[in-house]
Amino acid sequence: MQTGIVFDIREFSIHDGPGLRTTVFLKGCPLRCAWCHNPEGLLPQPQVLDTPSGTRMSGRQYTAAELASLLNRQADLLRAGEGGVTFSGGEPLLQAAFVAEVLDRLQRLHVVLDTSGFGAEADFRMLVQRVDLVYFDLKLMDSSQHRQYTGLGNEPVLRNLNLLATLTTRCVLRVPLVPGVTDTEENLAAVVRAAAEVRNLVRVDLLPYNRAAGGKYAACGLEFRPQ
Repeated sequence: MQTGIVFDIREFSIHDGPGLRTTVFLKGCPLRCAWCHNPEGLLPQPQVLDTPSGTRMSGRQYTAAELASLLNRQADLLRAGEGGVTFSGGEPLLQAAFVAEVLDRLQRLHVVLDTSGFGAEADFRMLVQRVDLVYFDLKLMDSSQHRQYTGLGNEPVLRNLNLLATLTTRCVLRVPLVPGVTDTEENLAAVVRAAAEVRNLVRVDLLPYNRAAGGKYAACGLEFRPQ
């Protein structure tokens, strides 16, 4: 049985997909976006956070059966709220086998995959074909700029975006509007061109930028360098 590391399970969420949802935040992300809102999700392993109220552990191991059982206990409430479950992070693609096994154990729950698209093509296909809706984050269409602001080029992202365009799963493209970085005319025009090729596109969300996550960085032993 697969095991995975989760750093938060947020109930009664209304911003991570349609209806009332429970959002599962998975540990580990290959990117280092300068504007990351979840720095406690970057490392793949559990870590101790040093907060003003004391130390706490970020990250807990679950078996697929354990996490699915927890989510299934909420199924009636989530379905009544026309919602479901969202898998976010971190980056869910880094724990794709674990997430897939959890999905296979869920009981008629609507599922959103919230992903940066940075991951192996096989893992991306495996999860997308198991979910009802994909939230696909598009940051920068130019690879050199993507490397400058996230630490890695965007080739895997664009490859998986092209794959998504051939599949039937409904999707929402989401663009964080970082001033002077992602909100440029050139970048947004490139996003529009890419969106035009995506089959079953529901909409494009432009996400307002805020610096609210700055307080988390010190707890993670990181320096906050917002744009």
